[in-house]
Amino acid sequence: MEYFTQQLINGVTLGAIYGLIAIGYTMVYGIIGMINFAHGEIFMIGSFVSLIAFLLLGILGVTWLPLALLIVMILAMMFTAVYGWSLERIAYRPLRGSPRLAALISAIGMSIFLQNFVQLEQGAKVKPLPPVVTGGFDLLGEGGFVVKLSYMQILIVIVTTVLLIAFSFVISHTTMGRAQRACQQDMKMAALVGINVDRTISMTFVLGASLAAVAGMMFMLYYGVIDFFIGFLAGIKAFTAAVLGGIGSLPGAVLGGMLIGLIEVFWSAYFTIEYKDVAAFSILVLVLIFRPSGLLGKPEIEKV
Repeated sequence: MEYFTQQLINGVTLGAIYGLIAIGYTMVYGIIGMINFAHGEIFMIGSFVSLIAFLLLGILGVTWLPLALLIVMILAMMFTAVYGWSLERIAYRPLRGSPRLAALISAIGMSIFLQNFVQLEQGAKVKPLPPVVTGGFDLLGEGGFVVKLSYMQILIVIVTTVLLIAFSFVISHTTMGRAQRACQQDMKMAALVGINVDRTISMTFVLGASLAAVAGMMFMLYYGVIDFFIGFLAGIKAFTAAVLGGIGSLPGAVLGGMLIGLIEVFWSAYFTIEYKDVAAFSILVLVLIFRPSGLLGKPEIEKV
């Protein structure tokens, strides 16, 4: 039971990171109906910006942890917001009226470009960071097995929960959210009633990139090592989480992330680790067979 509890804690933590990335996927798809396959690289850039910011703060002598975390998070969100805005302007806006396949290929091209750009700028070696948030709770179980709940794991879950609530409120109760929901239903009618569609879509990319930056910072703090390739695998899994939970639904994105994280961790703990990704994608296939819209998604109704 203690071993199960430990893996449950690890799975929820990993799932919370996937959920943060998945929200960016689901926000973009919900408005323009396209998948931003470069979103994983935005997450990766957020990790690198966070690492560089922590090193600079250490040089400047900023040692109070809450202040350092806040500064790093703001810097990471600002830098990745610029990348998200640029991505929309370069890879999506010129192709908005084109077939979806063209935008998909453009996004994959931007993903490869950003991977190689970071590799050239930062090198191909993994970048380590000493533990920043340390400590936690030790729960002694039967047989001497110690269940560990670290402060970092608690922080990740709390940040994910707070951001999910905040962004759900933004979409449901603010002018920006109403504009996003209007564009999701009909861009042409939204433009006719005075909504700036281009600005709304750009802000959606900016918000999604900011969330990816927070996820990148949490990933870097939790695992302590990053490289230029982490965005590809994390992006694919977060996209899987968004589809599993019901793409277009913010709670569904986080739920899907939690499920993917739990499946990976429990499969690695009780079976062979080499097939943990196979298990996650198999669950996705089964869910989509019986519920094509995902767990919390709504079926699309097309008017003809």
